[in-house]
Amino acid sequence: MTDDATRAAGLLKEHRASIDRLDAILVYTLGERFKHTRAVGKLKAEHDLPPSDPAREAQQIARLEDLAVQADLDPEFAKAFLNFIIREVIKHHEKHQESEA
Repeated sequence: MTDDATRAAGLLKEHRASIDRLDAILVYTLGERFKHTRAVGKLKAEHDLPPSDPAREAQQIARLEDLAVQADLDPEFAKAFLNFIIREVIKHHEKHQESEA
Protein backbone atom coordinates (compact mmCIF):
# COMPACT_ATOMS: atom_id res chain seq x y z
CA MET A 1 0.00 0.00 0.00
CA THR A 2 1.29 3.49 -0.80
CA ASP A 3 1.69 6.14 1.88
CA ASP A 4 -1.37 7.98 0.53
CA ALA A 5 -3.44 4.79 0.52
CA THR A 6 -2.28 3.98 4.06
CA ARG A 7 -3.25 7.45 5.26
CA ALA A 8 -6.61 7.17 3.47
CA ALA A 9 -7.23 3.76 5.08
CA GLY A 10 -6.45 5.25 8.50
CA LEU A 11 -8.82 8.18 7.92
CA LEU A 12 -11.51 5.81 6.67
CA LYS A 13 -11.17 3.75 9.83
CA GLU A 14 -11.49 6.90 11.99
CA HIS A 15 -14.57 8.09 10.09
CA ARG A 16 -16.19 4.68 10.39
CA ALA A 17 -15.48 4.55 14.13
CA SER A 18 -17.14 7.97 14.51
CA ILE A 19 -20.11 6.81 12.45
CA ASP A 20 -20.45 3.71 14.64
CA ARG A 21 -20.42 5.85 17.81
CA LEU A 22 -22.98 8.24 16.34
CA ASP A 23 -25.23 5.34 15.28
CA ALA A 24 -25.17 4.09 18.87
CA ILE A 25 -26.03 7.58 20.13
CA LEU A 26 -28.94 7.77 17.66
CA VAL A 27 -30.32 4.40 18.76
CA TYR A 28 -30.10 5.22 22.47
CA THR A 29 -31.53 8.70 21.86
CA LEU A 30 -34.48 7.23 19.94
CA GLY A 31 -34.98 4.72 22.74
CA GLU A 32 -35.13 7.54 25.27
CA ARG A 33 -37.46 9.54 23.05
CA PHE A 34 -39.85 6.63 22.64
CA LYS A 35 -39.82 6.02 26.39
CA HIS A 36 -41.26 9.52 26.80
CA THR A 37 -43.71 9.20 23.92
CA ARG A 38 -45.00 5.92 25.41
CA ALA A 39 -45.65 7.80 28.66
CA VAL A 40 -47.43 10.53 26.69
CA GLY A 41 -49.51 7.90 24.89
CA LYS A 42 -50.50 6.29 28.16
CA LEU A 43 -51.42 9.69 29.64
CA LYS A 44 -53.47 10.57 26.57
CA ALA A 45 -55.29 7.23 26.70
CA GLU A 46 -56.04 7.58 30.42
CA HIS A 47 -57.55 11.03 29.84
CA ASP A 48 -59.26 10.23 26.54
CA LEU A 49 -57.13 12.68 24.56
CA PRO A 50 -56.60 12.20 20.81
CA PRO A 51 -53.53 10.17 19.82
CA SER A 52 -52.26 12.88 17.48
CA ASP A 53 -51.80 16.60 17.92
CA PRO A 54 -51.48 18.15 14.45
CA ALA A 55 -50.62 21.64 15.78
CA ARG A 56 -47.76 20.27 17.90
CA GLU A 57 -46.58 18.07 15.05
CA ALA A 58 -46.46 21.07 12.69
CA GLN A 59 -44.50 23.08 15.28
CA GLN A 60 -42.03 20.23 15.75
CA ILE A 61 -41.54 19.80 12.01
CA ALA A 62 -40.85 23.52 11.57
CA ARG A 63 -38.50 23.46 14.56
CA LEU A 64 -36.63 20.44 13.22
CA GLU A 65 -36.33 22.00 9.77
CA ASP A 66 -34.71 25.08 11.36
CA LEU A 67 -32.37 22.88 13.40
CA ALA A 68 -31.48 20.93 10.27
CA VAL A 69 -30.47 24.12 8.47
CA GLN A 70 -28.31 25.11 11.45
CA ALA A 71 -26.74 21.63 11.49
CA ASP A 72 -26.07 21.69 7.72
CA LEU A 73 -28.51 18.80 7.22
CA ASP A 74 -31.01 18.64 4.38
CA PRO A 75 -34.24 20.01 5.93
CA GLU A 76 -36.36 17.77 3.68
CA PHE A 77 -34.54 14.73 5.05
CA ALA A 78 -35.06 15.99 8.61
CA LYS A 79 -38.75 16.57 7.89
CA ALA A 80 -39.16 13.07 6.41
CA PHE A 81 -37.33 11.56 9.39
CA LEU A 82 -39.54 13.36 11.92
CA ASN A 83 -42.68 12.48 9.98
CA PHE A 84 -41.64 8.81 10.16
CA ILE A 85 -41.12 9.08 13.92
CA ILE A 86 -44.45 10.90 14.37
CA ARG A 87 -46.29 8.15 12.47
CA GLU A 88 -44.70 5.52 14.74
CA VAL A 89 -45.59 7.50 17.87
CA ILE A 90 -49.21 7.89 16.73
CA LYS A 91 -49.40 4.12 16.13
CA HIS A 92 -48.19 3.56 19.71
CA HIS A 93 -50.69 6.11 21.04
CA GLU A 94 -53.52 4.44 19.15
CA LYS A 95 -52.53 1.09 20.69
CA HIS A 96 -52.71 2.70 24.14
CA GLN A 97 -56.16 4.07 23.26
CA GLU A 98 -57.32 0.61 22.20
CA SER A 99 -56.01 -1.04 25.36
CA GLU A 100 -57.72 1.57 27.55
CA ALA A 101 -61.05 1.14 25.74
